[in-house]
Amino acid sequence: MADLSSLADLKAAAPAQTAPVHERKVDAQGRAYATGKRKNAVARVWVKPGSGKIIVNGRDVTVYFARPVLRMLINQPFQTARCENQFDVMCTVAGGGLSGQAGALRHGISRALTFFDPTMRSPLKAGGFLTRDPRVVERKKYGKHKARRSTQFSKR
Repeated sequence: MADLSSLADLKAAAPAQTAPVHERKVDAQGRAYATGKRKNAVARVWVKPGSGKIIVNGRDVTVYFARPVLRMLINQPFQTARCENQFDVMCTVAGGGLSGQAGALRHGISRALTFFDPTMRSPLKAGGFLTRDPRVVERKKYGKHKARRSTQFSKR
């Protein structure tokens, strides 16, 4: 072992750590694929350059997600990466409810954008769009009515 008496010696002895290099992952049709998850919902997302059209399970996004709040949630990654109306999205979602499916779609779009263009990774990561929300429904325990709800207490 080398004599490490000062910080300069330690810096010289330690191997330089390099940041991971994120490369572009695109298929033969020029699409980037990613999977997004939230609660029990899973979204399989394909992103390609286009006019900003979003198709969910074969239907338009305005038909599938009728509430404007859910559509706003889905468009957040595009606004953060400053690429509104530049990509077409084709996706299939399954499981969970509409809110979970919208969150899964947002997660999948964010991941697919980073695979298409790795320079978008830093703003999306700073916005928290690449983190999978780990909150899921707690399982029901035996002897309980629900996950934590106990039986009713009675004095008589």
